[in-house]
Amino acid sequence: MTEKAIPSPAAIKAWARLIRVSRQLVERAEDALKDSSLPPLAWYDVLHELAEAGEGGLRPFQLIERTLFAQYNISRLLARLEADGLVEKLRVADDGRGQTIRITGKGRETRRRMWAIYGRSIAELVGAKLSHDDLDALSALLGRLRDPATLE
Repeated sequence: MTEKAIPSPAAIKAWARLIRVSRQLVERAEDALKDSSLPPLAWYDVLHELAEAGEGGLRPFQLIERTLFAQYNISRLLARLEADGLVEKLRVADDGRGQTIRITGKGRETRRRMWAIYGRSIAELVGAKLSHDDLDALSALLGRLRDPATLE
């Protein structure tokens, strides 16, 4: 992009709506979790990725790639999850300083309870307000904005 490139009014309007709506939807989902005395959404994201990884778990750098958290944020979050017994850190045999993070049974149960609330939030905040065709169109449009180097 050149220095002289200026966004069109339509691009500015779309950007502002995308950011505002995204923030509002996340805040509402966070509020629903909090109202149910459950951990924040970031915990769900990490627990989800670890559950999807299976018994082998993930290395911290893999979690950073999959969740897009900064390294210092993921380190603190993993410490909290470990302190609450939701994840366990395992040494990597061929890497003296390396660790693999694996979800525990308690972590799976917490994720399940969180999904009951989070999933309902998605259904109410998005699914109930847009038709199936609208959802497909929105997903396709957002997919066009996605950086191809990032994971789905």
